[in-house]
Amino acid sequence: MRDWLRGFMPAPMGASLTERLRGCCGALAGLLVTGLVCTWLVGQGTFQGTPMLIAPLGASAVLLFAVPASPLAQPWSILAGNTLSALIGVTCAQWIPDPLLAAPLAGALAIGAMFALRCLHPPGGAIALTAVLGGQAVTEAGYHFALTPVGLDSLVLMLAAIAFNNATRRPYPAHHHATRPHPHQTADRSPMERVGVRPEDLDAVLRDYDAVLDVGRDDLDSLVQKAEMHAYRRRFGEITCADVMSRDVVAVRYGTPLAEAWMLLRRHDIRAMPVIDPARRVIGMISDLDFMRSPELDHYDGFEARFRQLIRRLTTLHADRPEVVGQIMPRSVRTVTEGTHVAELVPLMADAGFRHVPVVDGEDRLSGIIAQSDLIAALYRGGLVAPTGSVSAAA
Repeated sequence: MRDWLRGFMPAPMGASLTERLRGCCGALAGLLVTGLVCTWLVGQGTFQGTPMLIAPLGASAVLLFAVPASPLAQPWSILAGNTLSALIGVTCAQWIPDPLLAAPLAGALAIGAMFALRCLHPPGGAIALTAVLGGQAVTEAGYHFALTPVGLDSLVLMLAAIAFNNATRRPYPAHHHATRPHPHQTADRSPMERVGVRPEDLDAVLRDYDAVLDVGRDDLDSLVQKAEMHAYRRRFGEITCADVMSRDVVAVRYGTPLAEAWMLLRRHDIRAMPVIDPARRVIGMISDLDFMRSPELDHYDGFEARFRQLIRRLTTLHADRPEVVGQIMPRSVRTVTEGTHVAELVPLMADAGFRHVPVVDGEDRLSGIIAQSDLIAALYRGGLVAPTGSVSAAA
């Protein structure tokens, strides 16, 4: 009996205070903008005789601003789900005189239609009932009710959600990616998928689950990856980037001549170097591959001569030829902190294709660098040592 009663207790909310405030502020802004826009349209004489906002729109706001990654909160769901449900509700109200029969039938048919058109949106069920039980104004509006306020409100609220969520760094709408990109653009699977959970594994589990899951497939994939990382940390203990990184880092500046940068790579027998500003903050990475990617080296004939010409220190200004590191280095760079667990480097170096990752300190200044060989050594070390610090049986 006690276990049964515990089922009524809500599970703890995982969202932080910031995320909760973001959802509240988004709903406030979205509903306010929707109300103002509809009021302005009615004031201009476009739509008259219908309510400005309808109650089910509050439920749509919960989905669009509190859980924008949900499959039930995507643009097609809100637009098609709400409008379709309104059309079904109006039809039931006009053809079935008894509201006690029309309302349940409208709700059931709306759910079935949303399933069929892949636009399941929970507030749609409330809109179907509103079309039947909404009172004289809704009844007189007839099918016009599906256009305004339902269609218009849904459109404006969706546009507000796109603007607000992306402005607060929550991607919306959520994009579906069938597979993780392979860094070498080949037909092979990414290294993480070869030994871990594959997309078809998730698809099979979702089919076996046989119920609507209010979590996007990509979000579920991300959760599985993070769970694997946590399991690794529990098994092998805490090995951070500070434990395995190289501290005596060879670095260059934006204005370092190409010839000097190339000589540093050869002298120290390394493949890449961080590019830093005067405050030792990382602004890029320069590697031997960046030299090879120069348009002047696209053809193999006379490659050596053109390469020497590329890195030769120039005495005159040539705007059409790169001369310093900053002109050929990639504009994007990924860094990690000293306290980052080495397990978090695996997706970066296996899936994202990074060969070297700079490590920064608490003030975001360069403190080390980790190469793929460093990561391999760290994983080997973790495989030999159990969480208690004793040598494992596998050794």
